[in-house]
Amino acid sequence: MQRRPLGSSGLAVPPLCLGGNVFGWTADAKASFAVLDAALDAGLDFIDTADSYSRWAPGNRGGESETIIGEWFAARKNRDKVILATKVGSDMGEGRKGLKAAYIAASVEGSLKRLRTDRIDLYQSHYDDVDTPVEETLEAYGRLIAAGKVRAIGASNFTPARLRESLEASRRGGLPRYESLQPEYNLYARAGYEADYEPIAVEYGLGVIPYYALASGFLSGKYRSEADFGKSARGAGMAKYLTPRGHAILAALDAVAAAHGATQAQVALAWLIARPSVTAPIASATSTAQVADLAAATRLALTADDIARLDAASA
Repeated sequence: MQRRPLGSSGLAVPPLCLGGNVFGWTADAKASFAVLDAALDAGLDFIDTADSYSRWAPGNRGGESETIIGEWFAARKNRDKVILATKVGSDMGEGRKGLKAAYIAASVEGSLKRLRTDRIDLYQSHYDDVDTPVEETLEAYGRLIAAGKVRAIGASNFTPARLRESLEASRRGGLPRYESLQPEYNLYARAGYEADYEPIAVEYGLGVIPYYALASGFLSGKYRSEADFGKSARGAGMAKYLTPRGHAILAALDAVAAAHGATQAQVALAWLIARPSVTAPIASATSTAQVADLAAATRLALTADDIARLDAASA
């Protein structure tokens, strides 16, 4: 499988990243191990998670995804075969959140313990902390990099202004810089990234690893009406996509998928992979069949006409 540079981090990743948000939520440990095994076998060795996954699920406290991945590393003895990304800064309850130096220093130890590893390849600021100077956060990451606990850092859910401020602080102060950006971006949600974030990513040479690459499953084509909402735990959130524009996007996906003998999900991911500024969209899977679908997307070469059709439908 082809590899792509992740910013200037020195990391080279496949053109698709496996999302770990489902581990410990809609995929139990057994299903998660099967998905992780299949992904690695398919060459999808870039895995993204977060300390807070999946705190939103009833009975969960956060850390479930990292724990399962760590158990998988321990069982398979394969940590060196994976590019591991996780995050800090999201609300973990009881006042545990943010990007202050002391909190980052404590949180990384929790993640390392759960993940059963001595290093994180890509450690990301999950949400910005506007009450903390960007320099404090970057200096904290610098100490983790110097200690060998983190290889590179990335940002997610920053405003364009704060992202640029962070990048400029790195440039001025000789501090570690965010090498990747994790924005929401897919065929349905285009405007924010393309207008506000893509120019920054291109200017600074950032790797871009979009989340919600399949719009929580809408772009798989399995949600066509309210009658389909019961198909998954995410189904209730599909109503916002069932607009005239949403149906136009599905129609374009149907047409391109039929022309290539592919699935709608493969086409939606291939459209992202073909975007010059995008490094590796993030998509999750709860079964080995879904992993096969993701891997096939990395081999699907859309034509210029295909891309133009999808662009027009989703404009």
